[in-house]
Amino acid sequence: MTAALRRMARERAGGRCEYCRLSQESSVLAFHIEHIVPRQHGGVTSEDNLALACPHCNLHKGPNLTGIDPDSGEVCHLFHPRRDVWTDHFRDEGTRIKGRTAIGRTTVWVLDLNAEDQLRLRSSAGSQ
Repeated sequence: MTAALRRMARERAGGRCEYCRLSQESSVLAFHIEHIVPRQHGGVTSEDNLALACPHCNLHKGPNLTGIDPDSGEVCHLFHPRRDVWTDHFRDEGTRIKGRTAIGRTTVWVLDLNAEDQLRLRSSAGSQ
């Protein structure tokens, strides 16, 4: 991946994880440039397939493209930062992130967006 693509992805995301919206400034760990559609599933290294992700979100997402909606039990695709609008699928409730749709609920579940460490980081970020 070129330095220019890495820089573009970071700038486009405004230094925030495109899944949980945590700021890079809130973490001591460097955020990852991840393939939304993983290479093992035919994803390419292009502007349209790259997203900035905190380590927590990237490691929980892994090569997953789908998950099970915890409400309906149906298979559902995960949030796609280039195609989906965050506020259509999620809402903030204090430091917690709630899914508005099947995509949102599934992504919250698979990426474990409300893990205790993530809640603590979002709480600390909100108090700065």
